[in-house]
Amino acid sequence: MKEILTQLLTFLVWTCSLITTAYTAYFLLTALFSLKKPRGHLSQKPTARFAVLIAARNEEAVIGGLVESLLAQNYPQELYDVIVIPNNCTDGTALAAAKAGATVLDCTVPTSTKGEVLDFALGRIFRWEKKYDAICVFDADNLVHPDFLQRMNDAWLAGARVAQGYRDSKNPTDTLISGCYSIYYWMVNLFYSQARFTLGLNAIINGSGFMVSAKLLQRQGGWKTATITEDIEFSALCALRGERIWWVPQAVTFDEQPLTFAQSWKQRKRWSTGMIQCMERYTLPLLARAVRGSRLSLDSLMFFLFPVIQILGLTAVGSSFLFDLLGVRYGLFPCTDLFYQIFFAANLSFFTTFLGALLAVLINRKPVRKMLPAMAWYWIFVMSWIPINLACLVKKSTVWEAIPHTKAIRLFQLKQADPGFQATIHG
Repeated sequence: MKEILTQLLTFLVWTCSLITTAYTAYFLLTALFSLKKPRGHLSQKPTARFAVLIAARNEEAVIGGLVESLLAQNYPQELYDVIVIPNNCTDGTALAAAKAGATVLDCTVPTSTKGEVLDFALGRIFRWEKKYDAICVFDADNLVHPDFLQRMNDAWLAGARVAQGYRDSKNPTDTLISGCYSIYYWMVNLFYSQARFTLGLNAIINGSGFMVSAKLLQRQGGWKTATITEDIEFSALCALRGERIWWVPQAVTFDEQPLTFAQSWKQRKRWSTGMIQCMERYTLPLLARAVRGSRLSLDSLMFFLFPVIQILGLTAVGSSFLFDLLGVRYGLFPCTDLFYQIFFAANLSFFTTFLGALLAVLINRKPVRKMLPAMAWYWIFVMSWIPINLACLVKKSTVWEAIPHTKAIRLFQLKQADPGFQATIHG
């Protein structure tokens, strides 16, 4: 019996280890292409007409700053409209948005996700006499670089019909958690979106600071997503339809990051739930398209498999524990016991995580000294994804809960506070 169990555990360890190693190697190899500097698009005459949409729920404290930064764009004001969609608000979000100069479109139907709010707004906007070439979407806590719309106009005229801009941070040094989030987005910008666009694959729609063709949205009947993470679901739909998601790092948005671990845990549970929902809905369609030769679908599928890969990695570790209990010497270093294997793995993962964070800080031209505490803490931030994903696999977090946004600053204040975090153009 012991021999059979040993053989079974051996098979599990090797299979799970090989799959996780191959998966990790795929992302490490693709990340190397982030080192190639992306080409910017030639500056073109402003011609694209934009509807700028902001879904807002109890964002009275920050909505004014966003609207002001949008109305101060280096782009003809007759070519774009700033539209705030208050939904389920119990504060003065609508009044603050109107006072700042936005068009307020009150959401009059029950909504539980941002995707439903966007769908409501598009249903109304597409019936207006005024027509738009593209839709830009922001979160209420954002600040937007003055050149954002001009840069998206350049991408539009170059052929982009879906495009993601560079997502930066308003508060990278406020707390360790906001610092970790900032590093996370810098890494996504660099090692995911930039790397993939260089390879002819898709950047990822990242929740805010993106553009979508109005005609594309009209063809699909609005914003038709069913999961709690409308951004990554839309990315999957683009892959299935063969639609390229362009990477426009010159279009910069500044985001307010959560301050506490409790806020982070709540938000990432929602992200994890959405990832699992997308995996359940789109794994087979993406696999079918990938088998038929779609590189976009294959790469999207690899992204959605992350929670499964984590489980396989944990299975390998759990099997190693059973090996230890059975008195069977097994592992990367057969002469050592499980404790030292885990100790080695933990140190290796800390080193690689820290190195990745350091590279993201350096390449994105952020101040190393100020970000050092967050870089050291980043390993814990990454490891905490494991219990979050496990919890969501058991019980999904389907209720959207707001993260409070309180950093009511303006773009000029962001520049003055720390010149190292100025609104610079990337790429």
